[in-house]
Amino acid sequence: MTNKQTKTDLAAQLASFGLRDLPSQLDDFLTRAANGRWTPLQVLQHLAEGEASERARRSLERRLRRCGLKNYKPMADFEWNWPKRIERETLERAFTLEFLARARNLILIGPNGLGKTMIAKNLCHAAVLAGHSVLFRSASELLEDLHRCQSPESRRRKLRIYANVELLCLDEVGYLSCDDKAADLLYEVVNRRYERKSLIVTTNRPFQQWNEVFPNATCIATLLDRLLHHADATVLEGDSYRYREAEIEKNARQRRSSKS
Repeated sequence: MTNKQTKTDLAAQLASFGLRDLPSQLDDFLTRAANGRWTPLQVLQHLAEGEASERARRSLERRLRRCGLKNYKPMADFEWNWPKRIERETLERAFTLEFLARARNLILIGPNGLGKTMIAKNLCHAAVLAGHSVLFRSASELLEDLHRCQSPESRRRKLRIYANVELLCLDEVGYLSCDDKAADLLYEVVNRRYERKSLIVTTNRPFQQWNEVFPNATCIATLLDRLLHHADATVLEGDSYRYREAEIEKNARQRRSSKS
C-alpha cells in the first residue's frame, strides 16, 4: 500500500469518527506537525482547536441558512439623518443584544421605506454571529406556514419551533389584513414566547389600528398586552427612503440622457 493510499484511508477513518477539519487537510496538518516538531500533546491541542473552529464555522452557516435573512443592506449604509424621527439611542442599545438576555421585545413602528426591515435583519444577523438561534419571517409567511399544517400535532410542532428559537423576528405585521384565525395563531406564538424569549416586530400600523388588521378577532387586546409588557416600542417617522433612491436614480438617468 502506498503512502498516499495510507493517508486516504486514514482520512476516511478520521471522517468516520466525526472529525470534520482534519480529514480535509491531513497532508498539511502532518507537514506542520513534522516541521514544528510538535509533541503528542501539541498534536492533540492543534487537532482539538481545528475541530472546534470548523464546528463553530459549520454551526454559524447552519444558523444563517435557517434564519432566512436573504439579502439586506448592512447598518453601515443606514442614513440615520433621513427619518424625521428615530430613537437612535434605543436602536443602538438593541445592537448590544442585551434585550435577549432579559427576554424583552423590540417593536419598530412606522411607514414603509424607512428602514425598519433593514434594522431588524441586521439585529438578527448580529444575534446569529453572537451564537443565538434566530428565525426571520414575515408575518404572512409565518401565518401561512401554520395554516398549511395538516394536523393539530404538526401545528404544535411548528409552534414549538417558533416558541423556542432564541430570537424570532416577525416582519411586516399589519401590511395585510388577516382573519380571526390568523390572529389566534399569532397570539399562540406571542403567548408561548411571553417572558421566555425575545421578539422583534416591525409594523406599519399603530397598535390602536391592529383591530383593523385582524377584524373580528377577540384576542387582540390580550395579544398586545403580552407583546408590550416587556418591550421597547420605537417609532420611525418620515418619507420613504426607497422613494428617495428612485428619484435619485431617475434624475441620474435624465442627466445621462441629456448628455448623450
